[in-house]
Amino acid sequence: MKHLFAPWRMKYIGGEKDEGCFLCNFPKEKKDTENLILFRGTNSFIIMNRFPYNPGHVMIAPYKHVNCIDKLDKEEIYEIIDLCNRSVKAIKECMTPDGFNIGMNLGKTAGAGVADHIHLHIVPRWEGDINFMPVLADTKVIPEALEKTYNKLKEAIKKVI
Repeated sequence: MKHLFAPWRMKYIGGEKDEGCFLCNFPKEKKDTENLILFRGTNSFIIMNRFPYNPGHVMIAPYKHVNCIDKLDKEEIYEIIDLCNRSVKAIKECMTPDGFNIGMNLGKTAGAGVADHIHLHIVPRWEGDINFMPVLADTKVIPEALEKTYNKLKEAIKKVI
């Protein structure tokens, strides 16, 4: 059996779990780098996914704690879509993906990991990014450290905002 070493993951596995909603708590903390917040808008913000499907996986969430998009007003929805557009441009600029998966999981049954606070996922995709590891080893390899990806995206987002 071969072993895949990722010792930096222990701080996430064994660390303290936040109480409450992290999508509500993180913007209040004013620790954007630590919390992986890339940009703060008027009604919503861009945050990196701490447990990404792929490098550059970001989420856009409203500051308002709601569980469905129909509970947002027009300005809030427009800003989420605008930040989605700008995030795609920034990711293209610094990561050159071949495509994207973009979407929301509304409700636990639909696959929402955080069912009470809606958020839009933007996942960059590359040819061959799905390989044998998830199938044979139930493991997804993320080839770049979160901090490095954060710094690249932060600079790229500054150019498109």
